[in-house]
Amino acid sequence: MDDFESSNFPSPERDTGPIPFDDGADLSGPSVSHSPLDLGGGGIIEQIPKEETPKIEMPSSPPAPGPKPPTVSVPAEAPTSGDRITGVRTFFTKLHAGAITFLDEQIAKWLKENPGITIKLTNIVTGEIQGKKTEPNIIVTVWY
Repeated sequence: MDDFESSNFPSPERDTGPIPFDDGADLSGPSVSHSPLDLGGGGIIEQIPKEETPKIEMPSSPPAPGPKPPTVSVPAEAPTSGDRITGVRTFFTKLHAGAITFLDEQIAKWLKENPGITIKLTNIVTGEIQGKKTEPNIIVTVWY
């Protein structure tokens, strides 16, 4: 249980009247000066003469048009390529011998179940994967 001081809570014996500053005293007179503060610097500030910005003359006739850029025709349909990546599959396991063997078996089983897949790219990294506890893992990404 929290330890509260009893002095922080109002009690029937305490004075609950207005704060003395707000007790209705006449505050119409100025209590704060709004005049500039004299820092003892010396007199009148000299005005800096204003310089006129030079005017830029515009040429009377517009410049001659430059050569036109070559036009490029864009084909109506993008060609389809058999080398395009159509999917990705990620495998990961902990870094010990039995788990890596199991990872090999998982990848081989997946490839046997999907004979039409052509692997385009693979990526292998190590990193920490968070589960019940954070452990280093090997992560294999297969782009097909």
